[in-house]
Amino acid sequence: MATSYDYAPLFRSSIGFDRVFNLLENAQRARSISDWPPYDIAKTGDDSYRISIAVAGFAQDDLDITFQSNLLTVTGKRQEASAEGYLHRGIPARSFEHRFELADHVRVNAADLNNGLLSIDLVREIPEEMKPRKIAIQSAPALEQSSAPAQIEAQEAA
Repeated sequence: MATSYDYAPLFRSSIGFDRVFNLLENAQRARSISDWPPYDIAKTGDDSYRISIAVAGFAQDDLDITFQSNLLTVTGKRQEASAEGYLHRGIPARSFEHRFELADHVRVNAADLNNGLLSIDLVREIPEEMKPRKIAIQSAPALEQSSAPAQIEAQEAA
């Protein structure tokens, strides 16, 4: 049984969080999608991640990885082999599609297929202008008491 959440009350008191609410709604809908083939998501460093997908039986040409506007899509399409000669067929050959919503500034660094495991390395690169920076505090020279009235009179006369 899927639980549905109503985010409408949050819209009344928050501005600019539309993307977050869309991600939450999409995550709820994505639960019904098959989790085949199984996958892991691991944090490999402060700003690096790895998605590992078990793709036994898929060749490199059967897999496609696409990244567009914060959405990483991994698809697999195998040619259906003839069922002749099989007494039992337990290794599935069905197509799949996995979608992963990535945060801003996360990009795909590399992908590798080894021993039936597709590994996709991700890295978060925050632009320099968005990183925290130290702001120097400057002190302006204080106006002398005797010159302040003279400056105000000169400004009013102008």
